[in-house]
Amino acid sequence: MPKLPKDSTVLKNEIMEACITVFNEKGLKFTMDDVAKACHVSKKTMYVIFADKEDMFYKMVDFIFDKIKTAEADVLKDKTLSTVDKIKKILCVLPEGYQNIDFTRLYSLKDKYPLIYAQVEERLETGWESTIALIEQGVKEGVVRQDIKIPIVKMMLEASIEQFFQRDVLVRNRISYNDAISEVVRILTDGVLIREKDK
Repeated sequence: MPKLPKDSTVLKNEIMEACITVFNEKGLKFTMDDVAKACHVSKKTMYVIFADKEDMFYKMVDFIFDKIKTAEADVLKDKTLSTVDKIKKILCVLPEGYQNIDFTRLYSLKDKYPLIYAQVEERLETGWESTIALIEQGVKEGVVRQDIKIPIVKMMLEASIEQFFQRDVLVRNRISYNDAISEVVRILTDGVLIREKDK
C-alpha cells in the first residue's frame, strides 16, 4: 500500500476540489485518471483514500454539502445583514469559489448512480434547522408573514432543486444552477406580481 505523501485530510480535500473541477469539465464521464492528473497525485494514492470512482463521487457530494453548511453558518453570523437578507442568502447560498459548479450535470445521476442520487436527496431534505429558525425569527420581528407555512416553503425549495437535478430543463434553457436557484428564492420571497411601489 502506498504511503500518503501528506496529511490525509489535506490530500483528501485537494482530491475533492480536483474532482469538482473535472466534474464541471466532463460531467459524469470523468475518470479516476482525470482526477489524478488534475491534483497531481498517482492513481495508487487515490485508491488508498477512495475505493473507486463511485466512492469518490459519493464523498464529493458530502464535501460540497458540508461546504454549503459552512457558508450558511457564515451568513447567520454576519451582523451586517438584516433577517430578510439572511433568509434570502441562506436559501440559495453557495460557498465562495463554488458559484460555477455545474449542478445542471447532476440531472442524469438518478439512473447512473442511484446511491449517490439518494445521498443528494437526503442532504437536500435534512439540515434545515438553522433556516427554519431564521424564518421563525423573521415572523417574530414582523418581517415575515405570521401565517407562513414553513413546511410548504421547505417543500417548494426542495422540489425545485430536485427538479433541476432530475430533468434537463436548465441545460435546455441554458440557465445556470446558480441563476435558477436565485430566481426560485426571489419568487418565493418577493412573489411574481408587480406591486404598486415597484411601478
